[in-house]
Amino acid sequence: MRNYDQVLETARKAFSLGKTRSVSFRKQQLKNLLRLFLENEKEILNALNADLRKCSFEGKLGECENLKSEVKHMLRNLDHYSAPETLPLNLLAFLDRGYIQREPFGVVLVIGTWNYPFNLSLQPLIGALAAGNCVILKPSEVAPRSAETMAKLLPKYLDAECYQVVLGGAEDTQQLLRHRFDYIFYTGSSSVGRIISTAAAVNLTPVTLELGGKSPCFIDDDADCRLAAKRILWGKVMNLGMTCIAPDYVLCSKQVETEFVKVAKEVLEEWYGPNLQKSGDLPRFPNQKQLMRLTKMLEATKGRVVVGGESNPEGLWLDPTIVVDVDGRDSLMEPQNEIFGPILPIVNVGCLEEAIQFINARPKPLALYIFARSNSKCERMLEQTSSGGACVNDVIWHNLWPGLPFGGVGDSGQGSYHGKSSFDTFSHKKSVLVRGFGYFSEKLGEARYPPYNDSSLRFFTFLVKYFEASNVNINHINSSHIISAIFGAVFLFAILYAFNLVCV
Repeated sequence: MRNYDQVLETARKAFSLGKTRSVSFRKQQLKNLLRLFLENEKEILNALNADLRKCSFEGKLGECENLKSEVKHMLRNLDHYSAPETLPLNLLAFLDRGYIQREPFGVVLVIGTWNYPFNLSLQPLIGALAAGNCVILKPSEVAPRSAETMAKLLPKYLDAECYQVVLGGAEDTQQLLRHRFDYIFYTGSSSVGRIISTAAAVNLTPVTLELGGKSPCFIDDDADCRLAAKRILWGKVMNLGMTCIAPDYVLCSKQVETEFVKVAKEVLEEWYGPNLQKSGDLPRFPNQKQLMRLTKMLEATKGRVVVGGESNPEGLWLDPTIVVDVDGRDSLMEPQNEIFGPILPIVNVGCLEEAIQFINARPKPLALYIFARSNSKCERMLEQTSSGGACVNDVIWHNLWPGLPFGGVGDSGQGSYHGKSSFDTFSHKKSVLVRGFGYFSEKLGEARYPPYNDSSLRFFTFLVKYFEASNVNINHINSSHIISAIFGAVFLFAILYAFNLVCV
C-alpha cells in the first residue's frame, strides 16, 4: 500500500501554478486523449478481452466509440461551456454587470469500476479535464489488465503532473480517501458509495455517486411484445448483464409473460446459436466471486426457471436466465441486491397502476423502462415514478445521447454527467457582480445607507416587488434595448425623487 502524499502534492502544485486553467491547454490534452483512443484501440480491446472476454463489437461500441464521441463533444463545445454566463439586467443593480464564472474545483479523485473499465473511468476524467481540474484516476483492480493499460498509456499522452493513475486494491482506495480532495467521482455499488460519501464528509468534499439499483421494465398489454422482448433481452444480455442500467426485472401480465418467454427462446438461439456458452459474442465474469453471488441468488429463488439456468464455474459462465412466478419477496427481488448479471425475473402485475405501486414501494432506480403504445400510459408512468433516467419503448439507448444527463437519484446515486453535464459537474459556478464608482451608480444604491427611514424601505420594496429583473440579456442588447435603458434610468431617478431619496 502506497503513501499518496507525493501524488497529491504533485497534482496540487500543478493546479496552483495554473497549468490546467488555460482553455487552449485543456483542448490540447483532449486532442492527445483522442489520439490515445485512435492509436491504441487494439490494445484497449485486447485488455477488455483479457479481463472480461469482451468481444470486439461490444468493446468498440460500449467503450472506444463512446469515449471518442465524448472527447469530440468537449472539443466542439469547450469555448462555449467555459465562457462566462451573463445575467439579465437587474434594476437593483441597473448600471452593474452580473455573470456566472465556471471555475475548476482543483484536484479531483475519479474511482472507476470494472464492468466497463475504460468507459467508466475515462469518461469522468474527460469531464474533469475539460473543466480545468487535475485528476487522480483509480481504476478498478477487478479488471487488472485494463487498469494496467490505462496506467501505461495515459502518461504518454497527457500531462503527467496534472493527470495521474494509481493502481491497487481496496486498501489503496481507502488510503486515498484519507487525503483531502476537492471533488470525488465514484462509480460502483451502493454499499461502497456510502463509504465514499462518509469519507468525503470529513473534509466536506463534494461527490458524485454513480451507483446502480434494480431498474424495472414494464410491458403493457398493448405493446409490441416481440419487439419489446428483443430490445429488453439485448439490454439484459449485453456484457452478460453486467451493466448498471440493464433491465433488472420485468413487470407484465401473465399473457405478456407467456409471449415474452416464447420470443426469448427463439431470439437467444437466433443471436447466439444453440449453445450460448460457445458464442464469441458473450463475455464472461471477471472472477468466481461475481458468478457465485448470482448462482446463490438462483438457488434461493422460489421462482421457476424457464430459460437457461446452467452455470460453468471453471468457465466463469452463467446462461442468460429467465425466472417466472416471482413475487416481491423473492431472493431475486431484494431491494438492496442489484442482479448485475444475465438473470431476468418476471413479476406479474394486472395493470399500469399496480406496476407504479410496485416500483414506488422500492428504492428509486437508476433507470426505468416502459413499453406501451399509449402515450397517456407512458406519461403516467413517467410522472408518477422517480428514477435517475427513463427510456420509452427501448432500454439503455438513452445512455448514448450526449445531451441527456446520466445519473441516479436516491439509492441509485447523486449527481450526473455526460456532455455538458460532465463539464458542469466538475465546475464550481462562481457568482460575480461587477460595480463601478460612478455618481449615478452610487445614487441608485444610496438609499441602503443608515439612518434608515420609511422612504428608503418603500423604494427597495417597490423595486423588488415590481422590477426584480428585466428580460434583457446583455449578450443580446440592440438599439431598442439602449433606448429602453435610458428611459429606465430616467424612470428610476423619477422614483428616487418621488421617494425623496435624491435631489434633482
